[in-house]
Amino acid sequence: MKNDFNHIQSIYWVFTQLCNDDCDHCYNDSSPFGKRISESDCMAIIENLPDTVDRLILSGGEPVAEKKLLYAILDRVREKYNGKTQVMLQTNGDLLNKNIVETLINKGVTRFDIASIDRYHKKAGSRLIELADLFESCGVSGTEKDPLIEGGHYLTENPLSWGYWGASEDMWLGGNWARGKAIKNDIWKKDPDHNFCSILSGARNFLGGHDDIPQEISIQLWKINPCCPGTHFPMGDARKQKVAHVLQRASKNAVFKILNEGTPLEMGVPIGISKQQASLKNKELKNICLYCDHFLKCNKNIIFDENGIKELA
Repeated sequence: MKNDFNHIQSIYWVFTQLCNDDCDHCYNDSSPFGKRISESDCMAIIENLPDTVDRLILSGGEPVAEKKLLYAILDRVREKYNGKTQVMLQTNGDLLNKNIVETLINKGVTRFDIASIDRYHKKAGSRLIELADLFESCGVSGTEKDPLIEGGHYLTENPLSWGYWGASEDMWLGGNWARGKAIKNDIWKKDPDHNFCSILSGARNFLGGHDDIPQEISIQLWKINPCCPGTHFPMGDARKQKVAHVLQRASKNAVFKILNEGTPLEMGVPIGISKQQASLKNKELKNICLYCDHFLKCNKNIIFDENGIKELA
């Protein structure tokens, strides 16, 4: 596990939940009425990011739905990191046009991921050919379908690329995340044997120490999380706390160190809850994210204090 958290490989930041669409499966309740934060909050969050970030993924909601704020974020990120951070934009693509794509490229976006090529989204992939032509006209190459770049190396040799993916049953958004509208619409993945925590975008390796997947955290608006679905209680507030300091505290907590291993059924072992007990509760709840929520709610006072995550041997 890392000791210095002022360098992190990847941050996934949902800076808005405003969206032009209102998808049934959306884990963070994005919609035309989705939650938003101010530009000053976003600038404070950027100030509190680690000194070195290899990859920053900007997402939503639909980031282009808050175009003015997106542009301000890109300008500040480029100023802070001097263009050394790979900036990726995750978008449904509905609002993109040539002028917007060219502006985003000029402001430092080097990777576009179209996250709407599936049955859940309004257009269900119908714009794919149109988007391919749009990106080609802007000099953006379609290098691969998979948005994840192999090997954890995010400063890729290809300087400008795009890919597409969606909430298929084979991918993690196919109902896996027991969150938001997926819960409300009863399309979350009911499979207690599926350990989402152990794969990329789960909690495994958020503190580092593993070479097979990148070190990645997520920030949901301002909430610092070890995973994209987010723990029931966030690790910290990126508007007010240095992200590196929050991760340092997490690295001294036995529960979060176990999450870093991607083995959430073992979270309770340091406080006397056996893996067998956890497995029985997980089987009852039918989803590892729901078990994690249950565990943290039941043991909040042991794991957290007024300053956030406690040190816990």
